[in-house]
Amino acid sequence: MTEVFSQPSVLIVGAGPTGLAAALSLARARIPVRLIDRTREPGRQSRAIGIQARTLELFEQHRIVEPFLARGHRAHVANLYSNGQRRARLDFDPLFTRYPYLLFLDQSETERILAAQLASFGVEVERGCELLELHQGAAGISADVRRADGRQEALRCAWLIAADGAHSTVRHHLGMQFDGETLAQSFLLADIDASTPWSDDEFHVFASGDGLAALFPYGHGRYRLIADHKTMLPAAPEGAMPVPTLEECRSVVERRVHHPVSIADMTWGSYFRINSRMVRFLRMERVFFAGDAAHVHSPAGAQGMNTGIQEAFNLGWKLARVLAGAPERLLDTYHAERSPIERIVLRQTSFMTQLVEADHGPLKLLRERVMPALVALGPLRDAARQAVSELSIQYRRSPLTLERVLDGGPRAGERAPDACVRVIDGPLGKAPGKGRIFDLHDPASFSLFLLVDEETVRAADVAEHAGDASPAAGSGAEALRHFAEAIERAMPQAVRVWWLAELEEGDVPLAGEGAPTLGDAYGRTRPAFYLVRPDGYICARGRTGSDLHGLLRHCETWFAPAPSPKPSAQ
Repeated sequence: MTEVFSQPSVLIVGAGPTGLAAALSLARARIPVRLIDRTREPGRQSRAIGIQARTLELFEQHRIVEPFLARGHRAHVANLYSNGQRRARLDFDPLFTRYPYLLFLDQSETERILAAQLASFGVEVERGCELLELHQGAAGISADVRRADGRQEALRCAWLIAADGAHSTVRHHLGMQFDGETLAQSFLLADIDASTPWSDDEFHVFASGDGLAALFPYGHGRYRLIADHKTMLPAAPEGAMPVPTLEECRSVVERRVHHPVSIADMTWGSYFRINSRMVRFLRMERVFFAGDAAHVHSPAGAQGMNTGIQEAFNLGWKLARVLAGAPERLLDTYHAERSPIERIVLRQTSFMTQLVEADHGPLKLLRERVMPALVALGPLRDAARQAVSELSIQYRRSPLTLERVLDGGPRAGERAPDACVRVIDGPLGKAPGKGRIFDLHDPASFSLFLLVDEETVRAADVAEHAGDASPAAGSGAEALRHFAEAIERAMPQAVRVWWLAELEEGDVPLAGEGAPTLGDAYGRTRPAFYLVRPDGYICARGRTGSDLHGLLRHCETWFAPAPSPKPSAQ
């Protein structure tokens, strides 16, 4: 018997990190969402373990980073060896972030933390719930699902996010091609207890004629071992692949690491085959693809899970705006912004895998002779840090960016960095005081940061003592006040306006701030504005005057609800 239940605005298929992040983004924006997964229990096997700095920044803005930091293990340095000799060392400490490291944490723990946060918004993962049929129409999607108790449900929704993994049921239902190739080797994964000669805040990648091996620390003598397997394992159903043995792990380490590493125990192990594939289009009418359903690749660089989570945050706010009345063309920017990044990730991970596996020829020469010299160069070393940590991801070519020249600061399309600021005024009667950009930004809204100078601050202080705390009471701020009101009218309940200035000399730093000053992070132009998207990227920046009118038109074009039709004359 088929039953019909209450319908969500968005159905998400797949409750891995990508699906959970998408649901969290939508739930925070108060969008009705359902999240289904055909497995009856959360996953216990953990392929993805690395969380990059940019993902941690986004978790901070969603107010969920602390559980990750408490449970994860931080590695500040990456080392690359060739035949036992270290060829390159890359430390992350100089990164312009509060998270200058790679955080290692079981994927199962990542999912548990995200699911707990999602539950706080009243959304539970519906496990044992399988998608059976899917049909798209002009007005929405019809889907048949089978629930854990065996009953079938006819479900309708406006949009669907396919986050159901490399063997995506949604992708197969829609006949989507998954272009690419299956690589000619398999990989071994194992969680081991080991004694090593290194500090446990570093991770190590070893290349040799016998193949690749890597050791990633969990802390307290626990490591994740990854090694390529020269023999291509036959295809097998999920859970039916052979399991590596403790002796095989010891043999891999002995032949490839060339350092005194002693393995005491193996707590978990698995094999997997590597594919390098992606869909041609991330959107098919009312269906969007994200995470492994959209792309799969080598684990080199710990990019896969992070890429999926960031896709989810990119898509979530856009769906929320369209459901609030913004033009549907906003959703096309999901593919426009994320597909180029996916292609870069596939190329980079494929190249990195080939580089560390090469046992002869130009790639081996590059790894052993050329790369150490390149990494020694400051600008190239900085670029490598930015790329691995994903802090360099940007959308400067996106149609959503409005760029105007300022004196320094990040450009439109780039990530909005954190900064310590003096809050002059803010939404909901926010009292003046010290703050940080990441604390002020709400990932369910746009943030309009109006950067003002000391003259405006002093005028506001005088006005406050006179009984008017509005910064617009000061001279020169009237135009900014009217502009901010116009933006708020164009995007009702979707933008939060903050008046910010530099901290005063002698201000006591915020506890654990780890952030630069406003001028160091956002340049010296005053007054100026930065409009930050819900996913933490700068949508637009500029000066007062004509730039303000350009921003208003930009917001009305892309983010504002369509005006209600005027009633016809009787």
